Amino acid sequence: MLISCGDALVDFVPTRNAQGREAVMPAVGGSCLNVAIGLARLGAPTGFVGGISTDMFGRMIADHAAASDVDLNLATRSDHQTTLAFVRIVEGESHYAFYDSETATRNWTYRRGTVPFAHVEAVHVGSTTLVNDRGAAETMALIEDARASSTISFDPNCRPNLIKDKPAYLARMAEFAGRADLIKMSNVDFAYLFGEEPYEQRANAMLRRGTSLVVITRGRDGAVAWHAGTGRIEVAAPKVEVADTIGAGDSFQAALLFALYKQGRLAREKLGGIGADELRRSLSFAANCAVLTCTRPGADPPWSHDVGGDW
Repeated sequence: MLISCGDALVDFVPTRNAQGREAVMPAVGGSCLNVAIGLARLGAPTGFVGGISTDMFGRMIADHAAASDVDLNLATRSDHQTTLAFVRIVEGESHYAFYDSETATRNWTYRRGTVPFAHVEAVHVGSTTLVNDRGAAETMALIEDARASSTISFDPNCRPNLIKDKPAYLARMAEFAGRADLIKMSNVDFAYLFGEEPYEQRANAMLRRGTSLVVITRGRDGAVAWHAGTGRIEVAAPKVEVADTIGAGDSFQAALLFALYKQGRLAREKLGGIGADELRRSLSFAANCAVLTCTRPGADPPWSHDVGGDW
């Protein structure tokens, strides 16, 4: 089983009404839930760990997850309200306004002993849950329990408008990165975390600390990865008509994990020994899935039938 731990929310994505005026449409989202949805839709046995409300939006989230065959038995349901995010597209990038005070995601508590890590091949973490002290502490506790038997996947998915203390946040992201076997971040995340430092310099530093694979996605410019054994690999992004980029990075993450899983390369020792051809195939598949997500509004990762017979 693969699990994704973190945020589940409702995005209000931009659209236009019948009169052509700006409007918003609710769509289930949250980076870590999107990763779980993406994995399950591609065919991997997947569970979600995190807080989901019992309110109207929480029921919408639960129904959406169930329809994609995500196991919610490890999720925590509560009567705290659902996190809401309003999205605007500015120069092709998604910008968010979050309403996240006293929400189900913020009040999630890791229930020790409930996750069967011996049967969990990989755990993915990241995004807004790691911004607040409590969410970060609970997620770190989960990782510490998981690391003995599960590969750790990490995507910071930075949201600067939620961050009040950047130095503390940067230190926290470094702690999570230091425990991760696979790190994926966008070029926008990288710039926020590391400024103008060269990609390769930072990636090599992460590899020296024990990470096996570092991936940076660059939108229309595709993705570039560094692996401890195979070195640097770059893949292109197919050109498509873009509806929006919401959830594209999450779809990339889900598809990369799925491709590694299908090739028997997701377990820590197997990931460390992956060959260049296997890694390139995984990255190309991930880029194709991300692009498919860009062709439809909101976070809507592809299903296995959308990607044909690649696997």
